[in-house]
Amino acid sequence: MITCVVEYVIDPAKIESFERFGRRWMELVDRHGGTHHGYYLPAEGASDKALALFTFPSLAAYEQYRSLFGRHPDFIDADRIRDDSGCVLRYERTFMRPLLPGSGQPTATP
Repeated sequence: MITCVVEYVIDPAKIESFERFGRRWMELVDRHGGTHHGYYLPAEGASDKALALFTFPSLAAYEQYRSLFGRHPDFIDADRIRDDSGCVLRYERTFMRPLLPGSGQPTATP
């Protein structure tokens, strides 16, 4: 399992557009083999930070999903929300592996 964490710098004046963008991407991730864990929007503190987390069963499954970017009409339309509104100023994608409750203890290394 691989989890993608996307850290966004957003335009706080365009939060409604960012929410529309986020709802669209949640649908696409879930429809194309992933599980979206939601977008986390500013509530208190910095008003220009947002996060998204979604999981795919493997990096290969994620890469298959990524192959649709710029080609599949639904993906192009979702990106158009971001591009036309200017709601995202920049973003950074990081891949992480989860440590979940009940996953056991790590093995000792010599």
